[in-house]
Amino acid sequence: MRQMTVDLDEKQQRPVVILDNGLAALLDTGAYFPVWTDEEDILTSSLNGKLIREHMPITGFGGTAYGNVYQATFRIGELIFPEMHIIANSDLDTSYNLILSATMFQQLIYEIDDAHHRLNITIPDDQSNVRNLKIEDRNGKIHVLCHSRKE
Repeated sequence: MRQMTVDLDEKQQRPVVILDNGLAALLDTGAYFPVWTDEEDILTSSLNGKLIREHMPITGFGGTAYGNVYQATFRIGELIFPEMHIIANSDLDTSYNLILSATMFQQLIYEIDDAHHRLNITIPDDQSNVRNLKIEDRNGKIHVLCHSRKE
């Protein structure tokens, strides 16, 4: 097993990680989709995000919302999410740039240590630190797929 720790922003009441590039990311253990909550031009210009689908329906924000799906590479400590699918919805009024979903951490062990302002992540031996996350629409139902099993 491999362990890593990422600091949480002590000024926030919720678990917010400051990423290497200065972005603030809320860890939402109930979230199914990773969501970009800032302006889409930041996603495309600063993170080289590529639009792959427009106007995808998403649920969980008090009903149905819509967002554009992008591919962009993110890094959280030692975890790498190459060309991760993320839904952009700048209608949300937040103090962070993105929402990290629970699906991003499938097959990992993660602990929010609020007392010490840390996110502790354990990567089991059969998992990789490179996480492949994709959002698919199958017959009108949206699915999030995340895998990283070592070969």
